[in-house]
Amino acid sequence: MAQRFQMKTGLGAGSPKLPTLLLFVLLAGPISAGLLGTLLPAFGYLPALGASDPSPDAFRALFSAPGIWTSIALSLGTGLVATALSLGIVILFTAGWSSTRAFDNLRRFLSPLLSVPHAAAAFGLAFLIAPSGFLVRLVSPALSGWERPPDLLILNDPYGLTMTAGLILKEVPFLFLMTVAALTQVNVKSISRAVASLGYGRMRGFLITAAPQVYPQIRLPVLAVLAYSTSVVDVALILGPTTPAPLAPRILVWLSDPDPAMRLKASAGAVLQIAVSALAILIWLGFERLARNWFFRTSRTGRRQASDRVPRFLVLTFVIILVAVTASGFGLLGLWSVARGWWFPDTFPAQLTLATWREALTTGGTTIWTTFVLGAGSAICCAALVIWLLESHTRAGNVPGNRLRQFLFLPLLVPQVSFLFGLQVLFIHAQIDGTLLAVMLAHSVFVLPYVFLALADPWAHQDPRYARIAATLGATNSRIFRKVRLPMLLTPLLVAIAIGFAVSVGQYLPTVLIGSGRVSTVTTESLALAAGGNRSLLGVYAMLQLILPFIVFSLASLIPALVFRNRLGMRPTSTH
Repeated sequence: MAQRFQMKTGLGAGSPKLPTLLLFVLLAGPISAGLLGTLLPAFGYLPALGASDPSPDAFRALFSAPGIWTSIALSLGTGLVATALSLGIVILFTAGWSSTRAFDNLRRFLSPLLSVPHAAAAFGLAFLIAPSGFLVRLVSPALSGWERPPDLLILNDPYGLTMTAGLILKEVPFLFLMTVAALTQVNVKSISRAVASLGYGRMRGFLITAAPQVYPQIRLPVLAVLAYSTSVVDVALILGPTTPAPLAPRILVWLSDPDPAMRLKASAGAVLQIAVSALAILIWLGFERLARNWFFRTSRTGRRQASDRVPRFLVLTFVIILVAVTASGFGLLGLWSVARGWWFPDTFPAQLTLATWREALTTGGTTIWTTFVLGAGSAICCAALVIWLLESHTRAGNVPGNRLRQFLFLPLLVPQVSFLFGLQVLFIHAQIDGTLLAVMLAHSVFVLPYVFLALADPWAHQDPRYARIAATLGATNSRIFRKVRLPMLLTPLLVAIAIGFAVSVGQYLPTVLIGSGRVSTVTTESLALAAGGNRSLLGVYAMLQLILPFIVFSLASLIPALVFRNRLGMRPTSTH
């Protein structure tokens, strides 16, 4: 009977239909339900608050809010600028230094930054460039004459410049790794030799030949960065303007307001956030067309620009500065976490102590454990679903198509604040809001795309001859999966889980909204501490955002080394 059902429905163990359906439900279900739960209150329908007649009053209240147009402009402007600068840095650095030792070395430094939560990077930048930050301390009072922190509006500046810089620190590593992956589909060395033989400089040759082949492959990640940057909450709360704030943080304030009527206004704001992010994407697509026409015209001028040493070293210097700023910020987080008596203008703390760490580990043990459970649970469940999907495609003799890959970017293209409120309403009706299960489900929506992207390529590039040899020896599909394919992919699988864990650790808005204030993680605690004056405790929780993913990534490297210690060809460091 079971076999007959599988034959009729195509949902057997070797069919990719069932895991694909589950993946679709896990991603599209919460987003669709969340958007519906946001749209209805935005137009005046929320029976729980006594609003049952459709009305545009919520939008009237939204557009009458003080500074709303400034908030819209901030979200739109900072998102577009941060995305454009991040992409420009990555493309120019790749153009000038791909296939060089400097490129490989910086890739090793930039790759780990992908696992760093946005909030931790923002805190590190704040501790570095704030008026009482480390850079000002280095020149005070001897060079600057400042005995007190200067009255300079560096953080929370009205134009969002510092917020834009904080976004660039995180988006450059992400786009860089996406570009590196895309380069595997382009024969850069052959193209470089060809254009060099025609007298073109390295950068110009790359831009007019390889870049048009690379960009279509990273287009979706670029649009995901743009959607995130126009609707970011945690970085905006740390570094962004406050009078007024960008749109997304204001929506969160309205959602947290004790007045139930503000929920309708917040829903209208969430709909407006969708429009702002969509407008940013349309503007970006328009600039794409202009850039394509410009590249087409300039590529036909015959200019070689053979001498590009100066721009190459300028972009290399900029990337090195970016890495140095990020690393310095993390170093300051660690130093503040053990500092006692670090008063301005002292360059270094008067005393180092672990007392703050002991206090945080004692009182915040539950928070740390909750963070670990959410991260491990969502990453492992998503990895299991991805493995099921990939193994099903392998048994069916095909690979996941481009449509599936594009669909996986859906949660990254829709602003979080635009559907999480509706999802919160749904979970309230299901009476699971404020539970670990609900928060884990919300985290999984954002973890799943990263786990799939991390695991799909290693799976596709596995040599199929090993499975064929095992099959000729009489092994079943299940045994081949357990004894051959899974052990050989142990390292990529653990790395994918580690990436998913890091993504979960960095989730602020899903934890706050779906957790209903009853689920606390190191990220939500660090944002709560940002408004206070205890920099040492803030440094501890910001460091925990780095340490927890680092531990999991270390295990992802250590476990295969131990498991395959007697198998030279299976070791992660092997060049075989």
